[in-house]
Amino acid sequence: MSVKTYKEAGVDIEAAEEFIRKIKPLIKSTHQPGVLSEIGGFSGLFSLKGLNLAEPVLVSATDGVGTKLLLAELLGKYDTIGQDLVAMCVDDVVVCGAKPLFFLDYIATGQLEAAKMEAFIRGVVKGCQLAECALIGGETAELPGLYEPGKFDVAGFCVGVVDRARIIDGRSCQPGDKVIGLASSGLHSNGYSLVRRLFSPEELSSSL
Repeated sequence: MSVKTYKEAGVDIEAAEEFIRKIKPLIKSTHQPGVLSEIGGFSGLFSLKGLNLAEPVLVSATDGVGTKLLLAELLGKYDTIGQDLVAMCVDDVVVCGAKPLFFLDYIATGQLEAAKMEAFIRGVVKGCQLAECALIGGETAELPGLYEPGKFDVAGFCVGVVDRARIIDGRSCQPGDKVIGLASSGLHSNGYSLVRRLFSPEELSSSL
């Protein structure tokens, strides 16, 4: 029998719409006065009115969580990956002295697994709440043939703002300046290609 529908081709539009319906309240919990758009539109809108900056400069960053996704699969825990994703992007914005304004996420998967993806979005929402930025949009792409069932990848995008006079870019550093080192709370989301080879799956699952 020839394939005639998206669902027969491996793309379940109804499941995707139901997924979006379920996560809408979560996403709205991150919204701030600057958010002008509703969830589900083609783009997200954010007003800069009221920021009271002399010369506002937008700062953007995009990132992923790399092979830490494989550990999420090993542990069956996906909410922390969402929080990690926000942190990876927000950290790249705040180092310039900027305040994060809004965040967008991208999910690519072979087959939409609603429970798994809802856990991930809950993590994204928590990350946005901690960073005090709004989740104003995203994309969930079901790509059978490109990703095997059960496999997925994620990316995040963050935009912040800073007054031009307060941009931090290293140009003011001078000989004699002090360097302050802060202890990390963990491995975060960098270096997991090496970490996964240093420890066995059993060691990772029991210690992370």
